[in-house]
Amino acid sequence: MTTIALDAMGGDHAPRVEVEGAILAARELGVRVLLVGVETQVRSELARHRYRALPIEIVHAPEVIAMTDSPSQAFRRKKESSLHVAARLVRDGQADALVSAGNTGAVMTIARFVIGTLPSVDRPALAAAFPNMKEKISVILDVGANVDSKPEHLEQFAVMGDIYFRTIWGVKRPRVSLLSIGEEEAKGNELTREVANRLKHSSLNFVGNVEGRDVFRGNVDVVVCDGFIGNIALKLSEGLIEHIRAMLKRAIQSSLTSQIGYALSKRAFNDFRRRTDYSETGGAPLLGVRGITVIGHGRSNPNAIKNAIRVASELCRCRMNEKIEQELSAASAVPARG
Repeated sequence: MTTIALDAMGGDHAPRVEVEGAILAARELGVRVLLVGVETQVRSELARHRYRALPIEIVHAPEVIAMTDSPSQAFRRKKESSLHVAARLVRDGQADALVSAGNTGAVMTIARFVIGTLPSVDRPALAAAFPNMKEKISVILDVGANVDSKPEHLEQFAVMGDIYFRTIWGVKRPRVSLLSIGEEEAKGNELTREVANRLKHSSLNFVGNVEGRDVFRGNVDVVVCDGFIGNIALKLSEGLIEHIRAMLKRAIQSSLTSQIGYALSKRAFNDFRRRTDYSETGGAPLLGVRGITVIGHGRSNPNAIKNAIRVASELCRCRMNEKIEQELSAASAVPARG
């Protein structure tokens, strides 16, 4: 049975949401969940549910990292936080994966320095999955783990994204692309031009550069970018989706008088909302860390927590880290071309 160390104090509505999500996961996914947090608070939330027959345990952690804490201070000063304790459980082999909807910077820092990175990985990358126009999934990375990256880092991101997509979605040769300001090779800054040249001469199925407007069209599977740009793209996309939802809802409520027409439009709106709901994708894996780490949205609801645990469990079962280490080690042994 896969064991997940869940940061019970991480999200905006912790620990209520984390406890409910853990119960859903233990009941539906067949995983063991270690709820890491302030024991009195976690136990109080658990008492509201029937969970005795489920593989759920509490691991006490007296400190909590707030969303306002800086990652460096959280790492240095709160050694007994729920995040630190959960990360140590993974590092010491008592859990297979870490899941948190807490302070993203703190999760990445603690995962990187407490659990550690894979030997062949220079920088971990945060990978976000999102629906595209062809009703399939595309993955963009890095979306915030690194604000400054070198060409060799983005090349590793491409390899990890390719492995992630192949393993989870079963595509033998994912189409890998590079986010830039134009499709032409000559466009972009020094970083993107160097990375494009490296990827062109790699064994990946590199299909060239894509612009921001192409990300959601579904013509590529993996989009590689620097974490600074990727995080802006991700947050802009989330804001745009929320804006479109609000506009559609207002339009449906104000312009339809026919009950049949309203029902049909409401059904279409609900389908759109379901397809763009971040709680269905669960969380973003931090690829390249020794122990599987999945970071959820701070506003995660119980369904999002459950699905973040699902993602972590799937990555454990498919032995994602072993595949990343194996392929990056093989790639580093091959002399660069071009």
